[in-house]
Amino acid sequence: MFNPDLSRSGRVFSRSRSEHFFKRGRRVFPTGITRVTVDHEPSPLYIARGDGAYLIDVDGNRLLDLNNNFTTLIHGHGFLPVADAVADLLHRGTCFSNPTEHEITLAELLIERIPAVEHIRFVNSGTEAVMFAIKAARAFTCRPGVARIEGAYHGAYDWAETGQAVSPAIWNDAQRSPAVPAYRGMPPAVGEEVTVIRFNDVEDLERRIASAAPSLACILIDPMPSRAGLIAPEPIFLAAVGAIARQHGILVVADEVLNLRQSYRGASARYGLQPDLIAAGKIIGGGFPIGAIGGRKEVMRVFASDSGTPPLPQGGTFSANPVSMVAGRVAMEAMTEAAFASLESLGDSIRAGLRREIARRGAAFSVTGAASLFRIHPKRKEPTDFREAYLEPAEAELMARLSRHFLQCGILLPNGAAACLSTAMTSADGDAVVSAFADFLSALDANPTEAGM
Repeated sequence: MFNPDLSRSGRVFSRSRSEHFFKRGRRVFPTGITRVTVDHEPSPLYIARGDGAYLIDVDGNRLLDLNNNFTTLIHGHGFLPVADAVADLLHRGTCFSNPTEHEITLAELLIERIPAVEHIRFVNSGTEAVMFAIKAARAFTCRPGVARIEGAYHGAYDWAETGQAVSPAIWNDAQRSPAVPAYRGMPPAVGEEVTVIRFNDVEDLERRIASAAPSLACILIDPMPSRAGLIAPEPIFLAAVGAIARQHGILVVADEVLNLRQSYRGASARYGLQPDLIAAGKIIGGGFPIGAIGGRKEVMRVFASDSGTPPLPQGGTFSANPVSMVAGRVAMEAMTEAAFASLESLGDSIRAGLRREIARRGAAFSVTGAASLFRIHPKRKEPTDFREAYLEPAEAELMARLSRHFLQCGILLPNGAAACLSTAMTSADGDAVVSAFADFLSALDANPTEAGM
């Protein structure tokens, strides 16, 4: 039987200090933690520090980090150029009510790189970025409705969340709308303003947009939806999104909060999508809280206050704070075209290695993703949309076993989410990922009910 208390080296994987902190946390937080996205089965790992591509938890366990704070840390932990720049800045003030040069410098960098961005506004998170992008589309079109991709994650704004929590119980019932609430108590009226579309399904897109078009402000789309499977977009689908939006005067909002890391110019440019607005975050803050809305000057004018109150007021106490601006600038300057290419090469190598192990054993798994992102699916056929990527209970448990196996191999693999790479990783780290997966498949072949248990 596979022993979950032993790593491949045979040493005990201790959790005693993490369990101690979890007990303390349960006294002050609902369920003991402050983010629903944190794995806490049986208890979360509490981190003491980060070191490049690795995490060291409070029990001294050293783990290769494939989470990187949900894809934020493109340079890994403790990236020295960012640390030095922020340390120097702290002595001169962390936030002001007035603007600083730092926000201009980061804005110039992003506008120079991302073709769809002519003007930009900074906020404090990806959720805020998506929220204000939707509001900007509404202010520009004077329409309230939002179309979005089924199962995709776009943060915690009601109109962005609706249609995220779909399941077979919903899509197999012709009488129920896929625009289901994301949480108990969400106003029912929200669902009336949200149109949910299947990814990569041109027929579904055209049918649903045609019926809702008069009220739609925007089509909200992540070019490669992470939560919905980290699935590659089909060119014909993205072309149809652009064409039908133009036909009906609807704006295209690209959520690149996560997927901006797909290339030097972002995901939309990589896949040929031409959005009117882009929501960004994560890597552009260098490890500090940040969000941004960018797009065509004509659309971004809704934020302009030259002649009094703008059509869309947007403030934020910590928006464009110097720490996030400086850290973001330094981190993004280090992400040259060569750095993106090197990271993608490592990603290609890992994805190829995982697929090679699957093929060698004829295993019922597949791999999706691109650039510095990958996701393993317990599906023999690579999914093309959220419904195909949806995990049945037995599949979800198998993926949980896979994550536990990786943990015992010294690797933190997100459970059912996008795994991501950092520039701190080496080819040896990539080999370790493939080797851990090969070990899991071998154990699964030997005893399907015990592997990773």
